[in-house]
Amino acid sequence: YVSVVKYTREDVLEKLDAYHAEVLSTNWADYLNLVYNVPFWEAELEKLTSIVQPYLHEPAVGAKFAEVQELMDVLYQCEDVRDHLNELAELATRASGLMGTGYNAGEKVENMDENAKKCGEAYDKILAAHPNLKPKIEQTIGHGLAVLRQKHKFKFASMHRYFF
Repeated sequence: YVSVVKYTREDVLEKLDAYHAEVLSTNWADYLNLVYNVPFWEAELEKLTSIVQPYLHEPAVGAKFAEVQELMDVLYQCEDVRDHLNELAELATRASGLMGTGYNAGEKVENMDENAKKCGEAYDKILAAHPNLKPKIEQTIGHGLAVLRQKHKFKFASMHRYFF
């Protein structure tokens, strides 16, 4: 994205704040919402990246842009882990057959314990690296782990929060 439009420092900060607020306030656990919105957010982030360049050296603008970049990095990480958790839960449901009767059952995931453990470790790692985004990480990965725990019993750090 290339632009000849000049933005003032205040305009850039306003756009960064609006972008950050929009991404942070959306429901990251809603897969369809992300499918619809992420392409637009990526295009907007590309525009923001170019208009922020003249002011990137300033502490306030640089800090806000770094915050936006961290937000998007965590969103992508959470989305990846949650997608994997959703796939595991779907496979576990199909393995039980039609309405849990065993009729026409799919194959079971042989290494479900290993997958669940790795997802729990990813959850802990992301939480430790980004404590200021804990509510969003809980909303996506934490809830995804709780849903998977309904299908397959395993332990993870925050399982007591979900009462399963």
